[in-house]
Amino acid sequence: MATHDLSGKKVAILATDGFERSELHEPKKALEEAGAKVRIIAPHEGAIRAMEHHDWADDVAVDATTSETIVDDFDALVLPGGVMNPDKLRMDPDAVRLVREANAVGKPIAAICHGPWTLIEADVVEGRRVTSYPSLRTDLMNAGAKWVDEQVVVDRGLVTSRKPDDLAAFCAKLIEEIAEGPHRRAKDERREQPRA
Repeated sequence: MATHDLSGKKVAILATDGFERSELHEPKKALEEAGAKVRIIAPHEGAIRAMEHHDWADDVAVDATTSETIVDDFDALVLPGGVMNPDKLRMDPDAVRLVREANAVGKPIAAICHGPWTLIEADVVEGRRVTSYPSLRTDLMNAGAKWVDEQVVVDRGLVTSRKPDDLAAFCAKLIEEIAEGPHRRAKDERREQPRA
């Protein structure tokens, strides 16, 4: 398997209380092992608390808040799941802004499990092929996404996966997309299509 060197790349993991522990820790570890600098971005200062399945787990220190973070601060964005975490994030205007702005400039975005709820709120899934935890299928389809039941799906720099069992594939694709760099926005691609 080819390895990618992410030295010099900055990755923001956007999360808040109630994130699924493995869905933050495993991508963070994989990114750091590939050489990336990873920062935890949350709506509030201090720490955020993990869930491990249905139980509260450890705390993770917050490096910066959503209100003080700008899209130029990172090269890629990761959205862990957990039911509570994305439900809170989609109510934070600055979290939604970061997702929308990252998408607008083609930065890789990766979301797993319930993480795509924040993608829906940021209005970045229309016309894109995605996956998620099965309970989000209708929400994503109603937002205009093409939902599929696959381990990991990549569509123009947007990486999505279904659940913790998919983490190995999710992390590998995430690292590959960051190594490739920014992707052109869909509307730029449409503009360049020749007219019939």
